[in-house]
Amino acid sequence: MRFLVVLGILMFLALQYRLWFGTAGYLEVQELRREVEARQALTQQLRQRNRKLALEVAAYKTGLEAVEARARNELGMIKEGETFFLVVD
Repeated sequence: MRFLVVLGILMFLALQYRLWFGTAGYLEVQELRREVEARQALTQQLRQRNRKLALEVAAYKTGLEAVEARARNELGMIKEGETFFLVVD
């Protein structure tokens, strides 16, 4: 009888080990959940960036104002008849 109790306890512990540390065990599932959450956050950031880029592309397609603004800000271009002043600190 004592042998069966000891055997039962050992089987219970073996099953507990598999539950916590085995393949698809509790700890592995928690790690996968954290990874999924991190990837969902990254996906959300990338979606927001894509929305901004889509709006920017639409602005470039509809008129020249966006192209002109970008050329002025990033390339330092000036219109014909304007005077360029460079202020040095």
